[in-house]
Amino acid sequence: MLTDLLEKISLNCNNIDLELVKKAYNLASEAHSKQKRESGEPYIIHPLDVASILAELGMDTNTIVAGLLHDVIEDTEYNYSDLERMFNKEVADLVEGVTKLGKIKYKSKEEQQADNVRKMLLAMANDIRVIIIKLADRLHNMRTLKFMPEEKQKEKAKETLDIYAPLAHRLGISKIKWELEDLSFRYLHQQEYYDLVNQIAEKRKEREAYISQIMDEIEQKLSSSGIDSDIDGRPKHFYSIYRKMVNKNKNIEQIFDLTAIRILVNSVKDCYAALGIVHTIYKPIPGRFKDYIAMPKPNMYQSLHTTVIGHLGKTFEIQIRTFEMHKTAEYGIAAHWKYKEGEASKGDSFEQKLSWLRDMLEWGKETSDAQEFMEGFKIDLFSDEIFVFTPKGVVINLPANATPIDFAYKIHTDVGNRCVGAKVNGKMVPLDYNLKTGQIVEIMTSSAPKGPNIDWLGMVKSNQAKSKIKQWFKRAQRDDNVLKGKELIEREAKKQSLVFSELAKGELFERLLKRYNLHSQEDIYAAVGNGIMSASVVFARLKEEEHDEKNILENINKNIEDNSNRTEKVHANDKAYGVTVKGLSNLMIRFARCCNPVPGDDIIGYITKGRGVSVHRKDCSNVLELKDSEETRIVEVSWGTSKGKSYTAEIQVEAEDRMGILAEVMIILSESKIKVNAVNAKSLKGNLSLVNIKVSIDSIDQLKDLMRKIRKLKGVLDVYRMNN
Repeated sequence: MLTDLLEKISLNCNNIDLELVKKAYNLASEAHSKQKRESGEPYIIHPLDVASILAELGMDTNTIVAGLLHDVIEDTEYNYSDLERMFNKEVADLVEGVTKLGKIKYKSKEEQQADNVRKMLLAMANDIRVIIIKLADRLHNMRTLKFMPEEKQKEKAKETLDIYAPLAHRLGISKIKWELEDLSFRYLHQQEYYDLVNQIAEKRKEREAYISQIMDEIEQKLSSSGIDSDIDGRPKHFYSIYRKMVNKNKNIEQIFDLTAIRILVNSVKDCYAALGIVHTIYKPIPGRFKDYIAMPKPNMYQSLHTTVIGHLGKTFEIQIRTFEMHKTAEYGIAAHWKYKEGEASKGDSFEQKLSWLRDMLEWGKETSDAQEFMEGFKIDLFSDEIFVFTPKGVVINLPANATPIDFAYKIHTDVGNRCVGAKVNGKMVPLDYNLKTGQIVEIMTSSAPKGPNIDWLGMVKSNQAKSKIKQWFKRAQRDDNVLKGKELIEREAKKQSLVFSELAKGELFERLLKRYNLHSQEDIYAAVGNGIMSASVVFARLKEEEHDEKNILENINKNIEDNSNRTEKVHANDKAYGVTVKGLSNLMIRFARCCNPVPGDDIIGYITKGRGVSVHRKDCSNVLELKDSEETRIVEVSWGTSKGKSYTAEIQVEAEDRMGILAEVMIILSESKIKVNAVNAKSLKGNLSLVNIKVSIDSIDQLKDLMRKIRKLKGVLDVYRMNN
């Protein structure tokens, strides 16, 4: 396998340090020597295949080396420093980046999925090669998915179809995209997949003979016209055919273009000449010609597409492009790798090709709603596109059904904010007009920055426009809130005979900023103006002494040594159900809302600033993060012994979306005599539903018993406890 890898490198790559590749192979082989794949094969087969895929894409030395080592940090005793010392910082950074992505686990909860995608976009922005390695990793895993349990197969296939195939498409790596889609299709819709394979195989000979005849005709005509060409008939991919059947509600007999004929020529001039010759042989179908050479897709794809009518009235598609364009179509961003040649101009071009990634990241920062983020993410990656022109003839690509507002913000933020009207092909149109490919769009602007209308958010189709509109309103609201807050604080300062500028400095001021996660005096004005905090609270916090916090720490330390007997006494005689802090029961205690601890949970305390002791579950992610950085604030706590007090807990039920499921859950709660504080139920795609229930309980045992009863209901997939 190493020999095969080295052969692929010599065939597809330039200026590769083969000694470094061999060194990486030796380290990976030794590090993974005791590990096996699910298939029972040695683990080293996986990183070798990943590196081979990267070599087929023509990647650089460090990327191939990182492909061989991509699981070393996560699965073996080697760490980042080891790889940096043994190889170089670039290799270590790439492996570290893939390791972080490797920890992403696909969840049914959309919030978790959105967070994972944000991490991926961030990794791509730092170094696009991280996601190329991850795509190679995912491709090999999909090729060997048959060794996984059926449930895992479907989970991985859905994640691949939702996220990784669209990413490969956006990066223009169709070689990986098509294979990921077909493999996912096979595991998600097994029956449909094999039915389609069999139906296509039945008429393969007849179809191949027909296509072969057409290819001979075209080759003769091109040759007689002095055009050198390479012609082949490429079968359409199964998932592409299946999607066309579903979207257009057709059966296999009604789809004629199961094969696309591809013509490769030497120059752009030859592309258009070949198109003219093809149209003299066969009749083109109106409206089915697309010129992606003059107007390339955002993923760099360039080609001429035309659908024509051949013999016997059968339609088929012809794609015409240069050999260089074909390389880009297959390998996308990898074909233009800036490190391959080391030319500055290629580097600048490379950055321009990734401008969509920066736009998506910027929009993602503005979007807190998970569902909106995921929908926008998929629109950006996989939506159809239109191409329109500025009055000066510059081509602008936009999502399908985009409006003049989308166009305005694509030109410049200021053009969008000043937009008051639009003309399409010289005629006035409303701002919610759906643009079409080939139209000339002219934006009319006001002399002053009028600003967008809030209704525009419902009109625009591009994430870039949505982000710019939200930014404008956020900035406008902040400016108003700063002025309002400053006025309220100055009024409060006069009332208390204080000078705010004198108080707004030093340690107490820094503590106030940290407590409310603010960064400056202006942030405080904005928070007061927005109603997040009142002016009186600001002054109260700035004037408060630090003795509250010190007293708690001193009190606990004092009693650690001489109150061990009292600890036992308090536990034994504690009549009020609650929590004891190292033998003390007279401290202010509050239960953390992030994890909602209940009696029976393992708990731990955190000394807050001025608000007593906050009690968390020991597995709460918030308190785990604080353990290292603020160890002195962590204290031991324990539950009291008497009962009688109720505690809030939240559970989530994942179930099939069927009639009556919510009613059955509520009957169990009623029969268990458990008080319900809140219920929220919603339907999801894929015939699933989520039910969130907040209940009042007196112990962890009561909660576990409730969850066990709900799990027994028909159609319930899982029940688990929630953290906020």
